[in-house]
Amino acid sequence: MSASESSLFPLVGVQAVANAQNEWVALTLHVPHEAGDAVAALTTLLGYPDVFAALAPLDCIVPLADPRRVSAALLSVLPAQRILFLVPAALCGEPGAQQACARLADAGYRIVVDGGSGIAAAQAGAAALSFDAAAALPQAFQLMSLPGPHWARNVGDAACLAQCRSLGFSWFSGEHALHAARAAGANDDGTSRKRLLALLGLLARDADSRELETLLRQDPALSYHLLKLVNSAAFGMSNPISNFGQAIHVLGRRQLQRWLQLLLYARQQDDGGVNALLPLAAVRAAQMEMLCKIGGGDRDRQDAAFMAGVFSLLDVLLGMPMIDIVGALGLDPAIEQALTQRAGPLGAMLALAELQTVTAGALEAAGIGPETYWRSLLQAYHWAIQVSRNL
Repeated sequence: MSASESSLFPLVGVQAVANAQNEWVALTLHVPHEAGDAVAALTTLLGYPDVFAALAPLDCIVPLADPRRVSAALLSVLPAQRILFLVPAALCGEPGAQQACARLADAGYRIVVDGGSGIAAAQAGAAALSFDAAAALPQAFQLMSLPGPHWARNVGDAACLAQCRSLGFSWFSGEHALHAARAAGANDDGTSRKRLLALLGLLARDADSRELETLLRQDPALSYHLLKLVNSAAFGMSNPISNFGQAIHVLGRRQLQRWLQLLLYARQQDDGGVNALLPLAAVRAAQMEMLCKIGGGDRDRQDAAFMAGVFSLLDVLLGMPMIDIVGALGLDPAIEQALTQRAGPLGAMLALAELQTVTAGALEAAGIGPETYWRSLLQAYHWAIQVSRNL
């Protein structure tokens, strides 16, 4: 794509939607108002090479301001079995919009109505409803008329999540996972926290494999996840790996460091569910590595970018101030500056990776074009999806 074409590439934000077990089930796209024609922007974004392969097997939720404006060009790039169209409830009662939704539903696309619309949602061919949990939630009977899955957006905390589940919602997005993780980290016992910080310190200074192995033996949960990982289909081992020495040999030093950084999040979950922080950390790490690579960074700088992305949620994981965490780890100054101040080149990349909806100003400040940003998002989400399925 030429420089002039790249400058016209649309902006986009992506947010994960999870089920009650914190497993990702879908991704929702956000096209900012400054992108102009949203349908044209979506056509460009979702027509990008290998988009749906990168995001498989997750569904994609595509917001439509008006279903009557859906173009043949947009539908030509959207596999019906992977797409949910999010339609404003106010339009469901309008005959033209209602018929447009029904045609999309007949073509195999799923319609999600945003907000309560009574019988009009069913007449539009809707399968599910979506509500903003930060505003007014519906009565339970409002959800019973459609099969779902019903989606609660902007779920703020564990109490709101519990209320939404009791009403019949089964898909969720919002900040609730971060609040739940903070509570779990705050209740972590002192011994476990010290051991985790010690392991982080070893990883940060590229410690000898034997030192890592000694500490791993003291942490049954982390040990279990590491052996589970190397025996997963992702590595295709013909013979089972049964000890840490073999695991380290199979992964190699560089990959061992990376997987252990992510496994730190997996080890915190003791109820059998998925830790909501794990895929978030994976997305940040992978996107920062990709942006660093595209910008010409060598392997060491890519490793530093990856580490900054993974470690950016440690304060949430541990329930500790980030300044205290980095002080105990002896990190590279560039990584420490990024984590505590969002300063320097790594800090700029991290601030960008944390955004759910990007702006032209944020991209310009980071020196990154919209197409490069979209490529980095696809790479990051692809990797995070695979990580979540293998851990």
